[in-house]
Amino acid sequence: RDSRAPKRWPSGTITVRVYDDQPFNRQIVIPAVAFSGARHEQENSDTYSSCRLIVKKNGAEIYNRTALDNTLVYSGVINMPAGRGDMTLEFSVSAWWVNGWYPTASISDLLVVVMKKATAGITIS
Repeated sequence: RDSRAPKRWPSGTITVRVYDDQPFNRQIVIPAVAFSGARHEQENSDTYSSCRLIVKKNGAEIYNRTALDNTLVYSGVINMPAGRGDMTLEFSVSAWWVNGWYPTASISDLLVVVMKKATAGITIS
């Protein structure tokens, strides 16, 4: 987390580790995470607060987008077959404003759900 950042300023990294400790296949579900920047109109030019979300799976980047004056959404479903090892997900968010002011960017809460994958679909137990 950026030490200059107030609580409402999106900044930081959350790491989620799912251990391969079950004999059955699972799915990792990330429901929609919305993040946005904002446009600030000025007399001579517009400036933007930006918000970037980067998602990595076992160190490999699987998502990297930046919202300027719009809202973007990330969601995902990741298969986790039994016996293939632990899975690490890393969610990093940062926000900035071109003129160095505190950004007015935002991001919604993160939820990660792990569930058993059944042959006829998904079962939650």
